[in-house]
Amino acid sequence: MIGFAILLVYIAIFAGSFLIVRFLVKKATRDFTSLKTVTFGDESAVTSNRTASVVSVLTIFLIWGSFTGSAWVPGFLHAPGPFVGETSFTYTLETADGERDDATVFVRVVDFGEEVEKFEVDPGEGIARNDAVAMPASRSTTILFDKNDEATRKDGARVVAIDGTPIAPGDEVKTDAGRFTLTDKGAISFAPPAGLQMEPIWLPPPEAVVARMVEIASEGYRDSTLWQHLGYSLFRVIAGFFFGALLGIPLGYAMGLSNWFRGWFEPIVEFMRPVPPLALIPLVIIWFGIGETGKIILLFLASLWIMAIAARAGVSGVNISKVHAAYSLGASKLQIMRYVIMPNSLPEIFTGARVAMGVCWGTVVAAELVAASEGAGMMIMVASKFQLTDIVLMGIILIGVIGFGIDILMRKAENYLVPWKGRS
Repeated sequence: MIGFAILLVYIAIFAGSFLIVRFLVKKATRDFTSLKTVTFGDESAVTSNRTASVVSVLTIFLIWGSFTGSAWVPGFLHAPGPFVGETSFTYTLETADGERDDATVFVRVVDFGEEVEKFEVDPGEGIARNDAVAMPASRSTTILFDKNDEATRKDGARVVAIDGTPIAPGDEVKTDAGRFTLTDKGAISFAPPAGLQMEPIWLPPPEAVVARMVEIASEGYRDSTLWQHLGYSLFRVIAGFFFGALLGIPLGYAMGLSNWFRGWFEPIVEFMRPVPPLALIPLVIIWFGIGETGKIILLFLASLWIMAIAARAGVSGVNISKVHAAYSLGASKLQIMRYVIMPNSLPEIFTGARVAMGVCWGTVVAAELVAASEGAGMMIMVASKFQLTDIVLMGIILIGVIGFGIDILMRKAENYLVPWKGRS
């Protein structure tokens, strides 16, 4: 239910933002790209809309804050929260000989994070006695109604109605107080209205994640600061990627230029390419242990095949007319390699490097989940054991931000080093 509501809100904001930008902002600005004769299918005519990017990020933040009751989001934008306060309902008890009596259960529902404290009420008189129940919001509880009744379930007594509505095992009754069912043993299962907001244990609000990040950045976590954890992960990724590219690019060039090299290495590369790096973790641990060497070798293997395939594709994709033109001008094989093949294969290599870096990030987190004393993955693993969702979410966000930052740097480097990309 909550997931469906989030999806609907996201789609509505996306559609609304698109229409606003399409019909208002675009009319107020002049887009010279639209004057091109051919735009559909032309890559140069499609650029990232910065307004859409900003609205996209704000939308995610808004949905996150709305469905967690964040103090950073205005209250009128909050999704309906769970019921908090006091309520009551009346159940009808029927004894084995058919005698009936009513009793009231007073329920006190406390908000997320508040301590549940028991309280008492006047039990009253009769076969059925009044009860008091305290419980947290968005949860269900089983009410042993007969713990103070004169007639108990062991004597054959049973609940036959809730607030006047008949109920039997397998039935569900909904009232203003909440939802009721009967357990197999006849106890009352009660759930107050849950609303659409998520519990902090499932998804904490943004301010809780930021507060936790500030706390760990200043005080550390598991004997290391936040920056040390991220530094270890970043070092492993860069080292593994470096060695993978160092061997993978020459291997890809060899496969793209030599029939023998391609025939020799292609079965190995194509066999290893679909194997998830995570499947190699047990072997890497057995062969190289759980230290830094094993993690770097795992990341090396994760990037090696991607870089080899990217370099091979770059060589194979060089326009043959350029090679013929170089030969006609008297260029040697070394000069063709230096001035034709390498420059024209660099765009594919950079694309492969971006993919490999993303795979390495995912792999290093998984490797640190298995065995590590420092790293972002270790933080996530330890925090998940203690249900510290704010630390888990903080680690995921930081990993994504760092990975996105690295990708931006690689794109900037590609634009600077390969300005001829996309040109014939």
